[in-house]
Amino acid sequence: MRDDLGEDLDHSMMRRCIACAWEGVSAGEFPFACVIARGEEVVCTGANRTKRDGDVTRHAEMVAISEAQRRLGRGALRDCTLYTTVEPCPMCSFAVRETRMARVVFGVYSPLMGGHSRWDVLADQSLSGRMGEVFAAPPQVRGGVLVDEVAQVWRRAHPLAWGVIRWRGVFRLAPAGGA
Repeated sequence: MRDDLGEDLDHSMMRRCIACAWEGVSAGEFPFACVIARGEEVVCTGANRTKRDGDVTRHAEMVAISEAQRRLGRGALRDCTLYTTVEPCPMCSFAVRETRMARVVFGVYSPLMGGHSRWDVLADQSLSGRMGEVFAAPPQVRGGVLVDEVAQVWRRAHPLAWGVIRWRGVFRLAPAGGA
């Protein structure tokens, strides 16, 4: 696959994530959303369900991973890409590694809680080096995809929360050291 085709696919899938984020907002959740795809095929989508289910582990990524495993009838998601509006947290990042996901693509960076930019779970080679039977090699990670569009969902859906989150440095529109 040529880079421009891959970028087009990433943008298309991220737009589906953004649509799913709006569905989550309509259900009273924050706009965390996820799409799991195999190439151009959407396996499943997920939005945060922490408020709805009263369960802090029901992050969009965890909801989608669970559904993808059920639909595909297997635990390993080697041929899949996880698209998400915000960089996955460490809990979700460990699940990505354990399911052997091939790629992770996200919009907004989370330098305070991110499983890539802060805690480095997604890129940690020692996990697979010491526990290869559990954790696969690190997935390819691409951040900042349609970041402005994702930020706009947050600004429109929860303007006060967005302002506080940005002021406290929880979310960034570029990687640390970036613009």
